Amino acid sequence: MPTENRDDTIAAHAPALAAAIPAGHGHVTTTEFKIRARDVNVFYGEKQALFDVSLDVPAKSVTAFIGPSGCGKSTFLRCINRMNDTIPSAKVAGSIEIDGADVNAKSVDPVVLRSRVGMVFQKPNPFPKTIFENVAYGPKIHGLATGKAELEAIVESSLKKAGLWNEVSDRLHQPGTGLSGGQQQRLVIARAIAVSPEVILMDEPCSALDPIATAKIEELIDELRSQFCIVIVTHSMAQAARVSQKTAFFHLGKLVESGPTEEMFTNPRDTRTQDYITGRFG
Repeated sequence: MPTENRDDTIAAHAPALAAAIPAGHGHVTTTEFKIRARDVNVFYGEKQALFDVSLDVPAKSVTAFIGPSGCGKSTFLRCINRMNDTIPSAKVAGSIEIDGADVNAKSVDPVVLRSRVGMVFQKPNPFPKTIFENVAYGPKIHGLATGKAELEAIVESSLKKAGLWNEVSDRLHQPGTGLSGGQQQRLVIARAIAVSPEVILMDEPCSALDPIATAKIEELIDELRSQFCIVIVTHSMAQAARVSQKTAFFHLGKLVESGPTEEMFTNPRDTRTQDYITGRFG
């Protein structure tokens, strides 16, 4: 694409994209990185899904992974807490460190890792248990509560952090599956944060929700970023602009570029990023 045409296209879309980025949201304000990935390659049998991905993820901020379907963003997300271990044909090469420790080291117990790195999936997946038991399950199995009172305090605190307490405090012993879709997703987030994770991974957490429920989840993400390192996969450009401080664009299994969200959406360095953001493909 000729430079002048590319610049014209960016200029035409920049006001709308910039308007979607709240003040102070487009920049990473810390130089501390929680996650460092270097030369990550992923294979499913003979098929290679990721190619030499290297990326730093800041602590206490939101990093968004964007890109067309099948580009590898969810595959990379699942590498961070070793969810790919559950796929027999999957092979992961390269280094992913959290606070300087390699998550793929033989000494790392995946169960313990996943208590430090929580995950929220596309479709809400509450356990077939009560609302209380959904949130209490993790602290129970990890021995985080010494008694009933402490467990109840963890459940209440987690539901409050997830913005759900006022809606369910009078029905904690009713099934979690009886909640609305948006409430179920917030219940799943409460369940994830009940074990005091350091990182929360979200794989298109709003894709099955209506606009009102989506807005509540986005507000929650913004509130939680002061306490957790959050990584979100999304197909919504506007959502990435609204909730993240850093954005990484994936295409055909490769990390094309990453940087501060405002910069990525208004002045991308790579023409592929600009073409995706402006809707030319994807």
